[in-house]
Amino acid sequence: MLTLSASAVLFFAIGCSPPAPPPEAGYRPTATVRDIMDAVVDPSADYLWDSVEVIVTAQGREERAPKTDEEWNEVRRRAIALAEASNLLLVPGRRIAGPGAKAEDPAIELGPDQIEAMLSQDRTSWTLLAHGLHDAAMEALKAIEAKDKDALLYSGESLDKACETCHLKYWYPPGPPKKQP
Repeated sequence: MLTLSASAVLFFAIGCSPPAPPPEAGYRPTATVRDIMDAVVDPSADYLWDSVEVIVTAQGREERAPKTDEEWNEVRRRAIALAEASNLLLVPGRRIAGPGAKAEDPAIELGPDQIEAMLSQDRTSWTLLAHGLHDAAMEALKAIEAKDKDALLYSGESLDKACETCHLKYWYPPGPPKKQP
């Protein structure tokens, strides 16, 4: 009987203990949007654009495209990095740039604080544009997995459109381009 009572007390004590604290929730963004653009988006997009080229000179026409499995695998890695970078751009709490960062050239690009203010007013557009980048990267990935150099070449247009559509809203200042001094 004593064993049963001790077990009941132990069971009751465990049941009345405060719950364990929940595991740390959410994301822990470290890199800024500018960092992700510099480290992942820009080099991956450039790699995809440069992976298929048609060069016409006086000597003739030259086509460049992945040929070996190794070359196709590298292009594939870049498309996957680009698609996943679009998800990184959507992590809540991610800053546009580090503290005190400024536009490199205010005549042609908005400052990080301006972009942050725009995002705080309209997060939906940012999400849709990031999804556009993801969709363009997936179009390239589909072409890569089929080893279809023509489809990969044409996917570059979708990628360019995704990038420029976002830049028109969040990077370039509104209005006509300003003249450089």
